[in-house]
Amino acid sequence: MPLSIEQALDEACALIVDTKTLVRVVLSGRRRNMQVEHERIDIRAVEIKGSIVLQLTYSDGKATTTKNIAPDKSEVLQLISSGYANITVDSVDGSMSIRVTKSGEAQVHHEKKSLEQNLSHDKKKERLLDPADPFLREVGIADHKGQIKPSKNDKYKQVEEFLRLLVPTLNSAIEAGQIEKPSKDRPLSIVDLGCGHAYLTFAAHQYLKSIGMPVHVTGIDIRPASRDRNNEIAQTLGISETITFKAEKIASTTAAQADVAIALHACDTATDDAIAWAVNGGAKLLLIAPCCHHDIQKQMEQSPEPWGAITKFGVMKERMGDLLTDALRAQILRIVGYRVEIIEFIGGEHTPRNIMIRAVKTGAQPDALDIDRYREITTQWGVVPALSKKISTFTIG
Repeated sequence: MPLSIEQALDEACALIVDTKTLVRVVLSGRRRNMQVEHERIDIRAVEIKGSIVLQLTYSDGKATTTKNIAPDKSEVLQLISSGYANITVDSVDGSMSIRVTKSGEAQVHHEKKSLEQNLSHDKKKERLLDPADPFLREVGIADHKGQIKPSKNDKYKQVEEFLRLLVPTLNSAIEAGQIEKPSKDRPLSIVDLGCGHAYLTFAAHQYLKSIGMPVHVTGIDIRPASRDRNNEIAQTLGISETITFKAEKIASTTAAQADVAIALHACDTATDDAIAWAVNGGAKLLLIAPCCHHDIQKQMEQSPEPWGAITKFGVMKERMGDLLTDALRAQILRIVGYRVEIIEFIGGEHTPRNIMIRAVKTGAQPDALDIDRYREITTQWGVVPALSKKISTFTIG
């Protein structure tokens, strides 16, 4: 029997406040026309001084914050009703997941399974990648003992955080039917455009295989040396049937269409080439971390007032160009049918290139407001984004 959203949230709330059986809760995504304070909140029951409380964990992109609240029904119900689109509640004997659709309906799924509760207050952060995974050694992140090299600790954290963004977004897209459920006959296809040393390429492959998801990954990089090195690593690991590398330009790659397109730190308009390749090929999920934004910066000859007070300073003009470039990329993606978020995927202390464009293809018609904003921004600043000339379906009438 279908549940109303109120009934579904009441049921989830009852499971959450039952601290004798609660394992964990994950709140993520946001409901249509609603805003949430944090992109994701993890909740679990912990025992502190003989009492059991609910520990909330969330991040602002720079630091992780924990907050303890009482397992009070009204407070928990208010939290899970605050705008999150995806709610997962794991208990010792099963899991309940709620996905709130655009129309405001609750799609509820129950799964029977046995899980273990851990009330320890000082629980260590769960790692998605085992430091001893052979691929980490082969790509130079870990040493021969399976320990992360001190000089590569930031890279390891970056890879971990990337997976923490990829996996829930991917699962949500599969559950929503936006990506076909991967199977042996039709594995999930991922293309990493501008893969370089392929840290993330191998990480995505190894992690998804470890959770039983059929996958085929292709890495694209213009340098033949990178192709040869990475294919050799794949051969060494015995995974060359499901991960391959090509030495090609992003704009003219021969890679087949992909379900998921990744492009991290492709320089300047190479990022636009990656987005355009993904959109023109019908990719369902894009994870794009831009690098360098010279194209729009060069076009910013005169700034509309009162922005001249900012752009008269070189470093601030450069940052303004960065913001304009990525804001216009997001507007273009919305106009061609993607739901778009721009997030900070890892703290700036690990890398200054930490903005990520996350886009899921929904096929929704663009809002008139998005088109108007795009026109106004480009007209006021006198700029033409490179991406607007590369996507075959982009038009603003």
